[in-house]
Amino acid sequence: MKTPLQLNQENLQEIESRIPAPKYGRSSDKTGIVHIGVGGFHRAHLAYYLHQLKNSSEASEWGICGIGLREADSKLHDIFNTQDHLYTLMVKHPDGNIEPEVIGSIVDFKMGTTDPEPVIALMAHADTKIVSLTITEGGYNFNPTTGEFNFDNPDIQHELQHPEDPKTVYGFLTAALKRRRDAGLPAFTVLSCDNIEHNGDMVRKMLGTFAEAQDPDLAKWIAQEVTFPNSMVDRITPVTTKADIEILAQDYGLNDAWPVTCEPFIQWVVEDKFSNGRPPLEKVGVQFVPDVGPYEKMKLRLLNAGHSVIGLLGVLHGHPTINACVEDELFATYLRAFLDQEATPILGNIIGIDLEDYKDSLLERFANPNIKDSVSRICAESSAKLPKFLIPTIQENLTTGGSIKFATLVIAAWCYYSDKQVNQNGQPLEIIDAMHGQLHQAAKQTTTDPLAFIRQESLFGNLIRNERFTKLYTEAVQKIYKDANIKKHMREMI
Repeated sequence: MKTPLQLNQENLQEIESRIPAPKYGRSSDKTGIVHIGVGGFHRAHLAYYLHQLKNSSEASEWGICGIGLREADSKLHDIFNTQDHLYTLMVKHPDGNIEPEVIGSIVDFKMGTTDPEPVIALMAHADTKIVSLTITEGGYNFNPTTGEFNFDNPDIQHELQHPEDPKTVYGFLTAALKRRRDAGLPAFTVLSCDNIEHNGDMVRKMLGTFAEAQDPDLAKWIAQEVTFPNSMVDRITPVTTKADIEILAQDYGLNDAWPVTCEPFIQWVVEDKFSNGRPPLEKVGVQFVPDVGPYEKMKLRLLNAGHSVIGLLGVLHGHPTINACVEDELFATYLRAFLDQEATPILGNIIGIDLEDYKDSLLERFANPNIKDSVSRICAESSAKLPKFLIPTIQENLTTGGSIKFATLVIAAWCYYSDKQVNQNGQPLEIIDAMHGQLHQAAKQTTTDPLAFIRQESLFGNLIRNERFTKLYTEAVQKIYKDANIKKHMREMI
């Protein structure tokens, strides 16, 4: 075993003899992108794409500076300082092969929690062309029931009174944009990379609402000058484990305190609406389109819905992970039947995408034994997922006369899961859902009212009034309640 080298710029030449490392210089890079929320996904996605671009062409004006707006970000900040902002990306293949590569596209990292001024100044600098975000759904500060901006947040109230002392992403964005306007500089693009449908539209609406309350004149300038491209992002990025760090040290001779692991698959589809220029990422596989809507719909109805289909059926059967489900031939066959017969017919033609290849890749990704995604994680918050991922497919197929049997069995399984809270072997299930109590109360009435669960119109809309659906659902839910052998009922559908 080679003596592990500490990951830093000084050791980079020797590290390169062990694993791939940046081929480009980093010391003269300008910060063209300021990124808020440097988690594993950002480092496996946007930062990786930029790294590829820098390796293949001159792109020194597109260095990334990471920004931390939470105290929890200080750990990564300290590690990055020690490692000269270098990190290792470990791509885990289905055959067990691991491809590590040192990524150098992040050139700086600043914390905005203690002193916001350097962060505001960086965003307001003429070199900054894009401010990108991976702040999770919670970071967008909207009311999940109404979809409106949450002014009750104490940090938001503080920012409205003290614009010079921002706490949230909105306070920092408005402070920096105000300086750019006052200095006569063009606006930067705000680019969301979060897994939220119409993510650019979401941040535009939230930032516009906040700015209107803080500074109406600035809000008008933002509405005219700032662009907010929608984007569809995709790459499974599990949490880094101690075992990952040890593998890197023992097998590849590299000490990295926080590497990132990911699957081989990567996709990014972006609306080509940038207010102040962008890197030529189409050279490394990013797809720029006029409308990202069809691609979002494809991912929601195939990948996300596919996860829920095998997750809810798998959890009742007793499979622990998604890859265990797909390794089961019946589950793989059922999933493909749902994708082919119910999801695909309502998607139409999607430019640049071969849907058969995409579905093939989904099954390969789900089956990756190195990406052990637990069914309990996939089933968590189903009340937020299924109304977006699965129920619209049922509704559209009812309109067109298409098949609904595969998805309907999943809804029946969700009812049983919410009611009994055990799998078919009687083992208790951990139910994580903001609507857990309401779901349980509705589901437990099923024995006396077979349609009780789907009477929740906030989840199911008007499905209760569709005779074709209610007939099929009643048959499915009565079968599961009579005999929870989920595989038996899956076979009957195929």
